[in-house]
Amino acid sequence: MALTTAPGRTGPTRSARPHASRRGAGRDRHGEGLAGYVFLSPWLIGLMGVTAIPMLLSLYLSFTNYDILTPLSEVQWVGLANYERMFTADPSYWHAVRVTLTFALVAVPLKLAAALGVALLLNRAWRGVGLFRGLFYLPSLLGGSVALAIVWVNMFNRDGAFNSFLAIFGIEGLPWVNDPEWALETLMLLAIWQFGAPMVIFLAGLKQVPSELYEAASVDGAGRVSQFWHVTLPMLSPVIFFNLVLETINGFQGFTAAFVLSNGTGGPVDSTLMYTLKLYISGFTDLEMGYASAMAWVFLIVIALITTVFFSTGRFWVHYSDGER
Repeated sequence: MALTTAPGRTGPTRSARPHASRRGAGRDRHGEGLAGYVFLSPWLIGLMGVTAIPMLLSLYLSFTNYDILTPLSEVQWVGLANYERMFTADPSYWHAVRVTLTFALVAVPLKLAAALGVALLLNRAWRGVGLFRGLFYLPSLLGGSVALAIVWVNMFNRDGAFNSFLAIFGIEGLPWVNDPEWALETLMLLAIWQFGAPMVIFLAGLKQVPSELYEAASVDGAGRVSQFWHVTLPMLSPVIFFNLVLETINGFQGFTAAFVLSNGTGGPVDSTLMYTLKLYISGFTDLEMGYASAMAWVFLIVIALITTVFFSTGRFWVHYSDGER
């Protein structure tokens, strides 16, 4: 520490500059922290106003008989009555669970298989591959839009384009979207067709597989099928895991297409009554928002449990390289 001799004194005195420097650094850090919170404030306000507070309110409402029209100050506490009704006295609830499970268990694996297959085909340096990648990705840009669902329903009507195509080969079509045996399959086909997003992720993963592994496998006499099972899939397992988790959650959340196809009823004959559509009907058609809130919280817990199962079992089949851990 620097020593100075003050006028009129015979001994050295400590300089005040280091203390002032430390105080200045503290003020700088405080100012930087305050600035950080200022920049984060829009997100924090959105988190509290759009997510956290509504979630806590819905948790409270799940134990009440709230019906939207009644002021919150006048709702009655019913305890676990909504949950008891859900599990024991509402057969349409369990039907919605079965429809949603069927949709997710069929559509999600087929969608991922289609995405991986097309990604393998497009993982080549041939002319025009960029155009094909964009065309295959295009349906995913439309997402769960109402316009796309309307077009899809019109395509599979009795007089739709799909039946016109079948008529070329002398095959009589069906009213696919109005047939209880085929309506859900029509929604599955729409979900599978929108495989562009996982396809792009698979493509990115395929680009990271070292070519030396394929060369070594080829030297050992492995064919293309053997290379796919013993090189591509293990190296791609983290990407498969990522896509599986995201697409499973998306599969359980299907709503727009089912709403458009059935005009918000889950028809025909409740064949497209997805869980989220059942929740919507309970809350906004039957005006049983307390019951709908209880359904929403059960749905949240189930999705959390499924995700937990994926992460707990992933260590048995997901293989990370040292740089990915």
